[in-house]
Amino acid sequence: MPDKDAGTPRVFLYRHGQTEWSQSGRYTGVTELELTTNGVQQVLASGKILVGAGKLMDPKNIARVFVSPRRRAAHTFELAFDEAEQRLLKEAGKVSTTDRLAEWNYGAYEGLLTKEIRALRKDHGLDGERPWDIWADGCEGGESPAEVTARIDSLIEEIRALHQGNMHGENPSDVVLVAHGHLLRAFTKRWLGYPMDFPLSMMLEPGAIGVLSYQHHSIDEPAFLVGYGFPVQE
Repeated sequence: MPDKDAGTPRVFLYRHGQTEWSQSGRYTGVTELELTTNGVQQVLASGKILVGAGKLMDPKNIARVFVSPRRRAAHTFELAFDEAEQRLLKEAGKVSTTDRLAEWNYGAYEGLLTKEIRALRKDHGLDGERPWDIWADGCEGGESPAEVTARIDSLIEEIRALHQGNMHGENPSDVVLVAHGHLLRAFTKRWLGYPMDFPLSMMLEPGAIGVLSYQHHSIDEPAFLVGYGFPVQE
């Protein structure tokens, strides 16, 4: 972060590692899938570089860790932080599981590919004018964009209350979200104040970490970091 923004609270978006369905492109909401061997290595690699004392995600700067209720997210947290770091965070009451970070409920589209979803919707007489877009249309038997927005906004409100008064690093106030591809991209849209159907194309690879913060130390100027200068290693 530039020197002028040093101390500004951050929100780290930690996507879980690869599963068989994320590898094949199948929509994975409530289905419990384990990380693949490659998924485990993805999280270990990012954690080794970015998590720990003196690194980007330094436990001493973390105020809260919110984890999705899905096992693949919990496993990612367990891999990213070593046992001592996990124990310290948990003993301080900083780690919690929340349904607000569960992946989008895909309903009838669970386990399907995009092309299969669009074919199904065509059979149902939907999308005559344009192809299905989850950000605008939601999921049959699952969640609508408005429902996902409501639960994300609730979490953002809680995070902003934590950050208020700590915009210059007065207290440790970094937040870590361990969750899923669609959900974390949806969170980014809402963090920036955009509606779900706003055309903001985003990519977040399995095991990757994104960063949100604020401009000018202002709670009213939420932003995302396109690039990041990492801490100097002694």
